[in-house]
Amino acid sequence: MKYALIGCGRISPNHIEAAKNNKLDFAAMCDIKPEIMQEQADKFGLENVKQYIDYKELLEKEQPQLVAIATESGKHAAIALDCIAAGCNVIIEKPIALSIADADAIIRAGKEKGVVVCANHQNRFNKSIQYIRKALEEGRFGKLSHGAAHVRWNRGKEYYEQALWRGTWAQDGGCLMNQCIHNIDLLRWMMGDEVEEVMAYTDQIEHPYLEAEDLGIALVKFKNGSYGLIEGTTNVYPKNLEETLYLFGEKGTAKAAGTSDNIIEEWCFADGADQPEEVKTEFSENPPNVYGFGHTPLYADVIDAIQNHRPPMVDGEAGKRALELVLAIYKSAAERRPINLPLDGCSTMDFAGRFQEITL
Repeated sequence: MKYALIGCGRISPNHIEAAKNNKLDFAAMCDIKPEIMQEQADKFGLENVKQYIDYKELLEKEQPQLVAIATESGKHAAIALDCIAAGCNVIIEKPIALSIADADAIIRAGKEKGVVVCANHQNRFNKSIQYIRKALEEGRFGKLSHGAAHVRWNRGKEYYEQALWRGTWAQDGGCLMNQCIHNIDLLRWMMGDEVEEVMAYTDQIEHPYLEAEDLGIALVKFKNGSYGLIEGTTNVYPKNLEETLYLFGEKGTAKAAGTSDNIIEEWCFADGADQPEEVKTEFSENPPNVYGFGHTPLYADVIDAIQNHRPPMVDGEAGKRALELVLAIYKSAAERRPINLPLDGCSTMDFAGRFQEITL
């Protein structure tokens, strides 16, 4: 399967490794900064992979079957729509877009062209998360009471200076949209997907040089009667502390922890169907960074979906749901009121100017 990568920045090594692990025909890569592209080519031995600085030229000349889009967030939608128009299946890094309208356009275009659209929420493929999901689908939790998603990370000025689009409303959003959206996706997925209402606060406390938030706290009411708590920040001193997901039900409790939900830290169920210590050992991983090991199985699922004409496990609608919940949090915080879902016509740009803006 002919493959191309658009965007060769911070997350690109995970895509490159996933493509190689799945034995894709890696035909081309693209970045507007040739030196960054060459750096990845040298690192991963991609001397036979063609390099482009114009993704439209890549699409025209290479005609790939599968394209991964790993550029700055604000460009995801436009590039995805061009790829889909060219007949390419797409893997879109999170978030799928920065507006509901763009997410809808991507989903609609994918259906019209008959191509696979995957939102790159790779943490769904963590061994820990897969086992928790299995227990949920088997009904082992009983009635869910509530869940909680915490992302307690650190990002300093150096991180934002590496790419000036970070922390801007036009190209990114704040910590909730960038660092926390994976865990927000997991919480919504686990708690039944359907959200009734969101109440939230966001603030900018330690990053006055950004446009967007560095702290977000939200309460989510799901339509099945359960509740969710979200805490996301890049203010933790002095480095990343944890990313955790809790699920509490009438008959079970689970906690995924570690830097990105890769470890099962709590496992207690009334049915006694498995041994907690064995579960913690078998379904925990220790990845080298917060991106985990999920890209390779996500790619494998997308390849299978293309070959068997089925939706991928994490489709465009899933990407839209994660985006929608973050935007609902932004809207609630900005308007200081509860927000009902579904959202209509919301974008990160609706919140431009909310916090003090200082240019780096």
